[in-house]
Amino acid sequence: MTLDDWLAFVERQHAKPIALGLDRVRSVSRALDQRQTCPVILVGGTNGKGSTCAMLERILLAAGYRVGLYTSPHLIRYNERVRIDGRAVGDDALCRGFERVEAARQSEKVSHGDTPLTYFEFGTLCAWEVFAAQALDAIILEVGLGGRLDATNLYDPDVAIVTGVDLDHMDYLGPTREDIGFEKAGIFRASRPAVCGDADPPRRLLDHARAIGADLQLIGRDFGFERQEGQWQYWGRSGKRSGLAFPALRGNRQLDNASCVLAALDQLRERLPVAMQDIRRGLSEVELPGRFQVLPGRPAVVLDVAHNPQAARVLADNLGDMAFHPQTWAVFGMLRDKDVAGVVSALRHRVDRWLPATLEGPRAATADELAAILTASGVTGPLPTFPSVTAAFSCAREQAGEDDRILAFGSFLTVADVLRALGRAAA
Repeated sequence: MTLDDWLAFVERQHAKPIALGLDRVRSVSRALDQRQTCPVILVGGTNGKGSTCAMLERILLAAGYRVGLYTSPHLIRYNERVRIDGRAVGDDALCRGFERVEAARQSEKVSHGDTPLTYFEFGTLCAWEVFAAQALDAIILEVGLGGRLDATNLYDPDVAIVTGVDLDHMDYLGPTREDIGFEKAGIFRASRPAVCGDADPPRRLLDHARAIGADLQLIGRDFGFERQEGQWQYWGRSGKRSGLAFPALRGNRQLDNASCVLAALDQLRERLPVAMQDIRRGLSEVELPGRFQVLPGRPAVVLDVAHNPQAARVLADNLGDMAFHPQTWAVFGMLRDKDVAGVVSALRHRVDRWLPATLEGPRAATADELAAILTASGVTGPLPTFPSVTAAFSCAREQAGEDDRILAFGSFLTVADVLRALGRAAA
């Protein structure tokens, strides 16, 4: 079976795309005899997970360690989800991993036999099998959804990071920020370091950390940063690190994410020591497609996967910090189960011309649905609709002036379609 064959197969194995819970994935993991042989860093949070993982990976690689990284979702190719030493793994390694997972799933060792796994659960177990075949020094896992019941929480982190807590995936995690904070705190472990990059964390997150005896460190209280001319300074329990390069990732929140990274690495310094030069190099070399990614050329093209109000507010601030552009054209595609109105509210004063587009898939909001929400949110002027992101992006390129700015945002799918249209690889 090719990788495409395997992906089609695993997508058919569970009736629901999302089914939270650890019983199924744990039973298959035990059948695989999966074990942890190196430090594991687990990264959760509503936004900022990808940036935090990318910085962790790049700093550890700069220090000479062999690093495995599992993230989701991917932009162009599934292989982007599983990286070893900064490179996406090949099809053969993933196929072997899926084959082992499927054999274990069908084995007599798994309770009830033929245990159904979701696409993400299959992928998580497969990624661990790929990592287990390598002699790695560290593994970084990005939580898929929530934390407490996410498949990545099967593994015991040596340090857990929650970048921040805001409203998203409320159908699965609960209707309030307190509910979501509790779910994300589920990745903390008793007597182990936990890092939180939220300046105002939900009370239930704090209470859970205290109840289980996690060693919780909060940004602004136990660690943080100070901006300086052309550089920044980190401070934490182990002291200060000065003269740091700004992360190569754009955006106002990246120093919060970088501070979480350094707080986590400080907790692992006996097993994974990193020098100042490793930190500086890692921060200066880090890359992550689709997170306030500004492509060269005119008109400027900005790509951002922002798909909830908090991320949209950060995107609006970042757009405001850019150089002046006469007009901003927004290629806009989102999923129907997201807070579309909240995202529009955060960005409506940064966008001059909206180009709503229909994404592929059953969860996608249609362009007409997006246009109706834009109108209800007070957006005036022409609102042409497009059957695809590619069509909307083509219109933007034809009509935008060379000093204008084209923003493509709202979903990983939106950014991926633009990257394909431009013939660019995601990683």
